[in-house]
Amino acid sequence: MSQLFSPFTLRGLTMRNRTVIAPMCQYSAQHGLANDWHFVHLGRFALGGFGLVILEATGVTPEARISYGDLGLWNDEQIAPLAHIVKFLKSEGAAAGIQLGHAGRKAATPIWWRGGFNETETDKLEYGYETWVPEAPSAERHADSPNYQMPVALDKAGIQRVVQGFADAARRADQAGFDTVEIHGAHGYLISQFLSPLANHRTDAYGGSRENRMRFGLEVTEAVRAVWPEDKPLIVRLSVTDGSPGGWGVEDSIVLSREMQALGVDMIHCSSGGFDGYSLKAAPLYQVELSKAVRAAGIPTIAVGLIDDPHDAERILEDGEADLVAFARTALEDPNWAVHARHTLEGGGDAYQLWPKQARNRIRDRDRALGIRQS
Repeated sequence: MSQLFSPFTLRGLTMRNRTVIAPMCQYSAQHGLANDWHFVHLGRFALGGFGLVILEATGVTPEARISYGDLGLWNDEQIAPLAHIVKFLKSEGAAAGIQLGHAGRKAATPIWWRGGFNETETDKLEYGYETWVPEAPSAERHADSPNYQMPVALDKAGIQRVVQGFADAARRADQAGFDTVEIHGAHGYLISQFLSPLANHRTDAYGGSRENRMRFGLEVTEAVRAVWPEDKPLIVRLSVTDGSPGGWGVEDSIVLSREMQALGVDMIHCSSGGFDGYSLKAAPLYQVELSKAVRAAGIPTIAVGLIDDPHDAERILEDGEADLVAFARTALEDPNWAVHARHTLEGGGDAYQLWPKQARNRIRDRDRALGIRQS
């Protein structure tokens, strides 16, 4: 058996293989509620054989959303439609995760695929249009663009309100049946903003030194772990480096990851970027070195970023550069990537077991007729 398609256990969760669907925002919710789009979008990855499916960045408060079209988990009404998705994912053999986040000064932006705030009055009614003032470590816009508003700086009470929002959302995620929670600390969103000297210009206990800038993310982690069941793993996604001059770097992430691990974090999902001046060139496997660096410090990791070839994914695991491998654009292009990859790495035989039972024999019969190796 290939390493990529061997089982993997974290705490009480055993995944059927080491492939992960990374969170991908769909900008298709109304008032934070999941709908048929999310069910179909996510369900196809379970049918396609992936081991863990992580839902998109989900706002822990209404103000936490990147756009008004994002999922939310700030009230109990939002639990049931998510539970419906979770039940299906698990029935088809995939583990279910959810990314909990706060967009900070990158909140209240347009729905990405619209390209701007161009909604008609009819559109606003149809899409559940909402607007609000973003919150951030410092009262500074994310970028000089009409898509970004001037945020208000969170005071101590506001920080504690957001920390509590993460904890309350984690409780609801457990009620919905999720196997794991991923805290979003990457890509220039709120935790990332507190971490980076590019966005955090506070002079209180949450700004200045690296220790102070880590404080908010660690408080969120501690609050979530305190309410998240002991037998369920906790993941954090980090921009291991801002990739921008004067920003957060790899050594900073290693220090933070160790402190998060001491608080009960089981794995770091290693990404990058989030601010102006990002210098990493997007290319196949371009972020794997970040995962390798964090894992070398003794912390389990997920590698992500333009990983497309099954042999590359297998080598990442064989060389000890990550424990799991995540896919986003690759999976959008081929939702059945996992079953195809297992055939590539192992041939037929047990690889057919990743296909849903409704399709398994038909796929096997097709391959037999085409003369494709069965074992």
